[in-house]
Amino acid sequence: MNFSHCFILLGILFNQVNGQTVSKDGIQPIDLNSNRELFIDHYLIDDMINARLVLHHPIDEGPVLHFNNPWEGPFCGYCTVIKDGDIYRLYYRGLPEAGKDGSNNETTCYAESKDGIMWSKPDLGIYEVMGKNDNNVILANDAPFSHNFSPFLDVNPKALPNEKYKALAGTKSTGLFGFTSANGIHWKKIADQPVFTKGIFDSQNVAFWSEKEERYVCYFRTWSGDGFSGFRTVSRTTSTDFIHWTDPVKMDFVDTPMEHLYTNQTHAYFRAPQIYLAIAARFMPNRQVVTDEEAVVLNVNPKYYKDCSDVVLMTSRGGNNYDRTFMESFIRPGIGLQNWVSRSNYPVLNVVQTSPTEMSIYVNQDYAQPTAHLRRYSLRLDGFSSVQADYKGGEMITKPFSFNGEDLSINFSTSAAGEIRIEILDADGNVIQGYSSEDCQVLIGNEIEKNVSWGKNRTLEDLAGQVIRLHFIMKDADLYSIKFDQVKDKRNDGE
Repeated sequence: MNFSHCFILLGILFNQVNGQTVSKDGIQPIDLNSNRELFIDHYLIDDMINARLVLHHPIDEGPVLHFNNPWEGPFCGYCTVIKDGDIYRLYYRGLPEAGKDGSNNETTCYAESKDGIMWSKPDLGIYEVMGKNDNNVILANDAPFSHNFSPFLDVNPKALPNEKYKALAGTKSTGLFGFTSANGIHWKKIADQPVFTKGIFDSQNVAFWSEKEERYVCYFRTWSGDGFSGFRTVSRTTSTDFIHWTDPVKMDFVDTPMEHLYTNQTHAYFRAPQIYLAIAARFMPNRQVVTDEEAVVLNVNPKYYKDCSDVVLMTSRGGNNYDRTFMESFIRPGIGLQNWVSRSNYPVLNVVQTSPTEMSIYVNQDYAQPTAHLRRYSLRLDGFSSVQADYKGGEMITKPFSFNGEDLSINFSTSAAGEIRIEILDADGNVIQGYSSEDCQVLIGNEIEKNVSWGKNRTLEDLAGQVIRLHFIMKDADLYSIKFDQVKDKRNDGE
């Protein structure tokens, strides 16, 4: 039986309601426009036959930065990486000795890079720290803001040039204060009062401008119980001006179990900003791996080896829901007991591109030890997860959607024996003439962006705006993402 005929037998038919095509159960098709869509959740997936959604694991590329300055030390943390044009900026808490959160022993340190791989610590001369002006400190002697200073590059089109960078910092005792900067190095407070106070804030509290929601969004530390009880979790608030914020709403994890999330690191993915990635630190209190005797050998602080942590991946598309399609670890602790101490393996805020085909994720490791450092992990672009079919072959059918574009490109990989074919179905589940799997040029290889062809000079422009589905027929292959290239305004081309 032709696969497309199954849609009719299953009753997946569409009707016109108020001029819009909707399914018989009243669900409107997704409007993809020309957005890149990752197969990182089930947002676009309707059904899979002998195929599955698979989580991929970043490659350990080794240490890139050691916290070896006297004002840095084993308790550095709450890091943020920002790519601004051709420069990478890294921000992190400097703390040589453990103590009360928000003390004046904490500083905010800065490093930069031209490629995201080789990092340097410039002597900025902004603050005197430990008797030295030649240091990489951008914030000091202003407790408690260096405890969890969390900056971002403001992509709000209305942002003022002298407020190109913004940040939030503070603890429960102070609330979150807003900061701005023109260059990401010299910072000032927005006001002498906090901009938001309704949270616990005993972690890294992150914010960014959402292109999708056209407002600032902040994801911050709360607890599931009263005060500091229950699970460490996340709440959300939004703002149109970065000063006035909505009442907080706790994030929901749908039907997955609660876990301690020490940091959430939620941010808009740079290649698909409508998708928010949360590369979070999962904390396992009292899950001790290192013995007392082994802790002495490691020279780990006595208060920091009776728990363990790893990295998990969550997503959100706005609102107060996190999707936890993958409950397993995204980045496991590395080989060696030094990776199994408390508050190690905490991911840095943001994923950044570090080559034409690669992106990087950074992770704090060896916490509370003299060897504390930052480590880089790499993935192919969009390569967090994929729809995967084995050698025997499988299929994936998308939910109904409309798009704006002339061409379809996909991010995929196959084996030498593998392949992908795609057919386009109309709203009634029929293969559109000229766009069958037989018409599709077989896709073999390993490409970040590969245009799909259904015959010579055939584009998708005539299908733009219509409700369609894509049917992927795969063998020994992974499909990471798709994107419809936007229709050009031919009036601007002199036509």
